[in-house]
Amino acid sequence: MKVSDIMRVKGGTLYTIQPQESLERAIETMSQFDIGSLAVMDHGELVGMLTFREVIHTLAQNGGSLGGKSVRSVMDDHPMTCTPETELEQVRPMMLERHTRYMPVMDNKMLMGVISFYDVAKAVVDSQNFENKMLKAYIRDWPEEETGKSEPNFP
Repeated sequence: MKVSDIMRVKGGTLYTIQPQESLERAIETMSQFDIGSLAVMDHGELVGMLTFREVIHTLAQNGGSLGGKSVRSVMDDHPMTCTPETELEQVRPMMLERHTRYMPVMDNKMLMGVISFYDVAKAVVDSQNFENKMLKAYIRDWPEEETGKSEPNFP
């Protein structure tokens, strides 16, 4: 399974923000759309990711205040990315290794979408459920052996 398979099921909605926007505005957007990340775009290019992790870290550093910070000042400016052609088996360890919950999907320099750890986990579970269903159907339809044939005798 490839990242493009997840993107096809997930749909094409993409939430972005510009780096000069206030962190407060970013949080309002994340809350309004019930999302955990925003792709940070500048002049049509991905320049970072803002997730609830950076927001919580900022709040902890500033005694519960946002401190008038901009998105640029707290975003991850080197997010790990993948392509639509990246195999899911490659994405899972990448996300686990860096504790990444959100990963931009890039086609050259074009942002195609963002997948979440939830999206990856759901794809794996759905795939396993489908495989289990197929195996159970196969076993249920297992052809019965003909009677009267002798079984081979192995020493």
